[in-house]
Amino acid sequence: MTTKYLFERVTDSRLDLMKSLLDVFAEVFEEPLTYLGAIPGDQYLRGLLSRDDFVALVALAGEEVVGGLVAYELCKFEQERSEIYVYDLGVRQHHRRKGVATGLIRELRSIARERRAWVIFVQADAVDEAAIRLYESLGQGEAVFNFDIPVG
Repeated sequence: MTTKYLFERVTDSRLDLMKSLLDVFAEVFEEPLTYLGAIPGDQYLRGLLSRDDFVALVALAGEEVVGGLVAYELCKFEQERSEIYVYDLGVRQHHRRKGVATGLIRELRSIARERRAWVIFVQADAVDEAAIRLYESLGQGEAVFNFDIPVG
């Protein structure tokens, strides 16, 4: 039997979905401390989810969150346009290679068109071959460097 997935944008009235998405990311990225060690309070999450420039999408198999993504809209300064940056995208192991990630990107594309964004971009680690194959199937790759600059 083929699983039917529903893709839904998380709103400030569905904090349960956002918290379930944190569970998915903790599992998928094997980083429980990052995603579950200091879960934001409800007020913080409601504020984040009510922002126009923040997008959280989940993939549901029935009532279970099996994948999702978070993205940010970045307003550009050189032209009147914006870009959508996919910050995290993850799908539970059992639901991979079933169109979940592609469905999430498709849903984000629809939101990007509504927002009149001109491109969606995402980073992938060089060792994450599955993610690279997925993103190559959807767009054009660029060789770039990423630097973390400490604030403190």
